[in-house]
Amino acid sequence: MSLDCLFSRSGKFAGKRLHLGVSGSVACYRALDVLRALRALDMHVSATLTGGARQFVTPLLFEALGAMPVYGDMFAPGEEAFAHLEPGQHAQAMLVAPASADTLSRLAQGAASDMLSAQALAFDGPLLLAPAMNPRMWQHPATQANVATLRERGARIILPACGRAACGDAGEGRLAPPEELFWQALRALAPQDMAGKRVMVTVGPTREPWDGVRYWSNPSSGRMGGALAVAAWLRGATVTAVCGPGCPGLPSEIRRLDVGTAREMFEAAADIWPDMDCGCFCAAVADFSPVPHGPEKFKKEGAEAGFSVSFAPNPDILRTLAARRRADQRLLGFAAETAPDMDSLLALARAKRARKDADLLAGNCVNSAGCGFGCATNSMAVTDRHGHEEIWPQQNKADVAWDLLTWLLRI
Repeated sequence: MSLDCLFSRSGKFAGKRLHLGVSGSVACYRALDVLRALRALDMHVSATLTGGARQFVTPLLFEALGAMPVYGDMFAPGEEAFAHLEPGQHAQAMLVAPASADTLSRLAQGAASDMLSAQALAFDGPLLLAPAMNPRMWQHPATQANVATLRERGARIILPACGRAACGDAGEGRLAPPEELFWQALRALAPQDMAGKRVMVTVGPTREPWDGVRYWSNPSSGRMGGALAVAAWLRGATVTAVCGPGCPGLPSEIRRLDVGTAREMFEAAADIWPDMDCGCFCAAVADFSPVPHGPEKFKKEGAEAGFSVSFAPNPDILRTLAARRRADQRLLGFAAETAPDMDSLLALARAKRARKDADLLAGNCVNSAGCGFGCATNSMAVTDRHGHEEIWPQQNKADVAWDLLTWLLRI
């Protein structure tokens, strides 16, 4: 499964430190995907492999992918005398993935009989546990009691997925997907400056049907809106994403409402907007929709000379909801423009912010190389209601999203 997700190239986590614990499970190899993704963000990752884990994977493999140091048994030749304390002294979060039934039991009992359990006992930062085991072992009352105990003590449990286990049994017990482990690790390391806030994000394109098989749309991939939704969630917000067709995958804790047309997006956004603190209106909504031909496919026979299509205006989601907002609600809008240069783009963004009555508006040139639809990067012209303006050079969309949210919090 690919970890080329919305924050896979962010620069916001460079220098962060995480300790990765790996216990005995056939799912051990999936921890390598998480390690690789975290290291790609220029994070420092140390690791501990239990004796059971080393039956499936080797310390050398983790070292080759950038984990440093990699711990094994306590009292092993060459092991530092206080290696069982090192993660608690240096790491900012600890992730155990996979966490076997035995490891969960040790942690719940406060045992310190192996390196990993001793390190966890001495760790007072965010502790994330991702169980993986046979479905019947997961459902056993002893395992469930251990999980409940650990959760009560503040550990974050990344619930296992459903599916077929290596033994052939089916049910809940498979290690959570690598993407979910990656998201949760980043959230444990992110500042929680949006905790308690409820954020709505509109994401991706809309599709306006004309006949039974054709529609009017644009090439938006939803990466920018998805990055905003993820960034707000990483920073502690409760997020609802109203997603048009073809949008990227999001963390499971983000509420996702999938829609098709501009009117459906408007109705979904209008329904939840009264309960929100912030709205990020990032979707590339079709301003017009074709007057439908009908549910059947339009045939070219009889139209050899061509034909005309009439269009009707769609609701203006940003302007309409801005007019309905409370005084404490904040709005971020976007402008996908074609402009000859960034100064011209800033003028367009300034005018659109005023028309829409947004608190903050970010414009990007969809006709510039490396920007706009389908790209991983954007360069932005940003303006707010107080007259503050900036032009940002091209950077990863995840980092653009992060910086826009930081600005929105200041307004």
